[in-house]
Order: sequence, then C-alpha cells, then structure tokens
Amino acid sequence: VFPGVRQAQWLTKTKVVEGLPPAVQGIMDNPALGLQELEERAEHVVAHARLWDTAEVAPRRERYCPVLFENLIHICRLMSGKYPSLSKRMLARNCRIAATWERESILLQVRGLSGILMNSMTPIAPVASKEEILATKEHVLETFYPIAPTIDLQEVNVYKELNDTGRCFRDGYPYSHPHTLFFLESASVRTDRFRPEQLRAKMLMFAFGNALAKARALHGNDPKVLEQPVVVQSIGTDGQLFQFMVFQLNTTDLVSNDGIKNLVWIDPDQNLYERAQCVPEVKKRVVTKPAGISGFQPDTFKKFLALYLHGTV
Repeated sequence: VFPGVRQAQWLTKTKVVEGLPPAVQGIMDNPALGLQELEERAEHVVAHARLWDTAEVAPRRERYCPVLFENLIHICRLMSGKYPSLSKRMLARNCRIAATWERESILLQVRGLSGILMNSMTPIAPVASKEEILATKEHVLETFYPIAPTIDLQEVNVYKELNDTGRCFRDGYPYSHPHTLFFLESASVRTDRFRPEQLRAKMLMFAFGNALAKARALHGNDPKVLEQPVVVQSIGTDGQLFQFMVFQLNTTDLVSNDGIKNLVWIDPDQNLYERAQCVPEVKKRVVTKPAGISGFQPDTFKKFLALYLHGTV
C-alpha cells in the first residue's frame, strides 16, 4: 500500500507544499515578538514532563506526552498579555466531526474524534494568494492505477450523508472557527501508535474534514471554488517528534481531478529534543551520560508557538 499522505492527497484533491507557509515562517523569524525569550521555559517544561512530573523513575509516554502538550499550550497562552485576542480561543476535547464528499464516482466520508481542537472567534486568513490558488489548476494529482486509491479504506453502507461540525460549532457558539487540531500519539506500546507517515495522513484527512464541514456550514452544500478559503492547522506529536501542517480548502468541487486544488503545507519529523536521560548512565563508576534533556531544538518549539499565534499576530 502506498504511503498515507500520497493517498490522502488524492482523496482530498490536495497539492502538498514542503515546509511551513511564509505567513507562519514570518512569525518565527520576527525578533520583535520575542519568541526566543520563551525558549528556556520550553526546555524547562520538557524536563518537567520527562523527568520530574511523577515519582516513577521513567514516566511512560501515555503520561509525559499529554503533560508536555498542556505545558506547551500554557507557554503559548502567556503571549495573551501582549496579544489580548489570543484569549478568544477555546480548546475542545473529544470533538466529533463528519464530512461527506464525492471523488470521481466514489462517495467518501471522514468521521470520528478529531483530536483536541482549538477554536477561535475569527478565522485564519488564507495563506495562499489568489495567484497561487489559480496556479493549482496546473497541478496533476498522482494516480495509483491499477491500484484503487481507496484500497485500504473501510467500506460501509452510508444511509445518511453527514456533514456535521459537532457540538463545537452549534449556532451561536462564539468560538465558531476551527483553528488548530492537536493529535497526541501517546500510547506507550509502539505498535499502538500511528507511525509518522500514518499520523500525517490522519492529520490531513481531519484538517480537510473540519475545513469542509465549516465551508458547507458557511456557504451551503453546492460544489464551488471558495471566495474565502478555509484554513485549518494541525499539529501531531508522540511527545518528542512533531508534525506540523497548514491546510487551505480552496474548493468544495471535489468530484473531478480538474480545476482548482486544495493546498497543504507540511513540515514533518521535527524533534523537540534528542534524548531524555531519566537516570544517569554509569560505567566503571564514571557517569558517561548524566540525567537530563539533551539536544533541545528551539526551532521546533518556535514552530509550535508560531502556529498558535497565526491568525492573531
């Protein structure tokens, strides 16, 4: 079976762009924001999650991964003193999503729990220009002939074509725009976790599903190129390795391979730190590896923070 993201591209009629979009990169590179001032605090929360959070000698992933996530979000929230509109956000857990669409002659549906969803009072502005969107007409989607692009999808009888943004977006709910999805692959047993490529495919499908359901709620069910594209971000992590994604829904006209495509920017496999040594390694009474965090990567933290700030800064 071909790797997940390539399949998800076809299913969602999406062109992949490597790296983060300039709008996010610009936040990372802006010295006036003072992101580097929070780097030391970020390194401290890594050590807290991996070394000090529990009396266990070595905390299990199912514990340290959620702890690390909550601590990183806490650091992000500290920026609301400088940017008060950041307080107009809400984290929704166990949010269900359902979105149905047609590709060629195949009826597709993404549904289920879409991780932890951060909602905002205002949408993220489109990250691709009108020219970049028009240029996607030339992009040729990969085909997998003679393999069906739906080869490993679960086949079910659909009695109702659901497009449901879940309880997160009921009429009158003030935080009505999906901002960022967070997926924590925190199972301690490796075989119970999604591999990075599988996780990126899941992130793309659910970012697309949330964007499609939101677009339909705003503009109705008729297939169309969107005057105002819908942007939904996604961050996935196992507590050490991070996946970053920005998805832009440009069209709900998904049946054919022709015309405008959707866009996704992916920055994969970014380590936040190289190693967490819970107890010192001693050989011949000499400490060869002291306890602590080694190889902290401040840029990975800044990417997490930049995606959080995106749409406000």
